Amino acid sequence: MTREKLTAALKEIMAPYVQDQAAFEAAQEDTHLMNDLKINSQHLVDIILDVEDAFDIEIDDEAAEKMMTVGAAVDIIQALIQPA
Repeated sequence: MTREKLTAALKEIMAPYVQDQAAFEAAQEDTHLMNDLKINSQHLVDIILDVEDAFDIEIDDEAAEKMMTVGAAVDIIQALIQPA
């Protein structure tokens, strides 16, 4: 799956949890999920669970803690669905 498709899929998963719609529409790789999109910590957990279900992967706690930007989240998902 291409990075663009992964990013689009991630944004679709995140959409219901975003509190700042304008920031979401302009989201880039460096957009911070909590600071920029105003996603709270509980919703971040929900997003991680939704990502795990959508991609049939398991995100460990260490990786979850690194999922703070759109780009970082895509990197983690990509690494898990396309192991080196």
